Amino acid sequence: MARLSFYDNQRAGKIIFLAISLSAVVAVMLISNNLVKALAQQERERMNIWAKATERLAKADVDSDFEFLLSIIEQNNSIPVMVADDDFNILEFRNFNLPEHQPEAGAGFEQLSQRNRSYLLKRLKAQGGDTPLHQMARKNPHFIEVEIFDNTRQYIYYEDSILLRRLSLYPYVQLGVMVVLVVIIYVAVLYSKRAEQNRVWVGLSKETAHQLGTPISSLMAWTQYLELTGADKEVTTEIDKDVRRLSVIADRFSKIGSTPELNVEYLNDVVGSSLDYMKNRISGKVSISMHLDSDDHGVRLSRPLFEWVMENLTKNAVDAMDGEGRIDIVTGAEKNLAFIEISDTGKGIARKNFKTVFNPGYTTKKRGWGLGLTLVKRIIEEYHGGRIFVKCSELGQGTTFRIELPIL
Repeated sequence: MARLSFYDNQRAGKIIFLAISLSAVVAVMLISNNLVKALAQQERERMNIWAKATERLAKADVDSDFEFLLSIIEQNNSIPVMVADDDFNILEFRNFNLPEHQPEAGAGFEQLSQRNRSYLLKRLKAQGGDTPLHQMARKNPHFIEVEIFDNTRQYIYYEDSILLRRLSLYPYVQLGVMVVLVVIIYVAVLYSKRAEQNRVWVGLSKETAHQLGTPISSLMAWTQYLELTGADKEVTTEIDKDVRRLSVIADRFSKIGSTPELNVEYLNDVVGSSLDYMKNRISGKVSISMHLDSDDHGVRLSRPLFEWVMENLTKNAVDAMDGEGRIDIVTGAEKNLAFIEISDTGKGIARKNFKTVFNPGYTTKKRGWGLGLTLVKRIIEEYHGGRIFVKCSELGQGTTFRIELPIL
């Protein structure tokens, strides 16, 4: 249970990091959207002032505030605007990016090219359609109705300025940039953490191999001594097998952290030999059934490490069945991959844990470090370029692990 708590703490850390990142993104989006809305409101107010100036200019005397009103109108050099009458006749326009290059200042609508006139009319009618402009002025905030003379009205249509349109896209650009930064930071932290874990793996493995070396040598000497003293031959033979097995285990640990030498091996042969050792060392209530493909496929692998994988998976299966049940080993090939499937009739794994079972520290046992499947995954995927995953599992029914390796 302690291992599960450690794993849960790791997962909680990731969730907190993602929650903080998401909160920062949402905060930036809200601030940016508020700025865009404030700017849009300012433009609407500017256009209302512009509309009032246009209305008063039409009624102004030459000696009144004519020049002041004209300066207000001339100050609009960013917001696209056009003035039209009830019949969609465009009387004035400014700040539109016309399809054909043509000086806009001082040019009347009729002086424009046919293409430019069509462009402006489409922009106007796209908003008004067949609806009279005085009705559109009540519904569409981009239309403003002004009274020029008694019973004579004009309609000002305006669009968001180029600056506002660009700023409205800015939150999404900002969101994309922040997401990319969060992903980069997350990957960098993950990579750094993984590199640190690798260093720990290497140091732990090599130190374990070193510590095992001395007692193994001593045990070998004691075995030879027992043989010379006339001890039971069968007993000394079995002791010798286990001592040599310890030597193999020490050799495996020494290979973790360094690039192992891969040789051409045949899958059925390696699987069979790795299980022969386990058959005599597990409960008699566990039956192991092997269904080996008739075509023994050649693969490149480190035999000591791969035998370690098979032993780990077999031990896990035995533990999952509480020392009683059936283990089925199946080999075969699909496309360019050879596969091994190890099935048991044990407790099963919840679907949500199909991937997390390979994480360091994950275990459901009362004793153990939760490193067995992590080692298995590292050996298969990092050293052999293969893949291991939970193919299927049902709680109370059993589990099937599948290993895939490239065929030569």
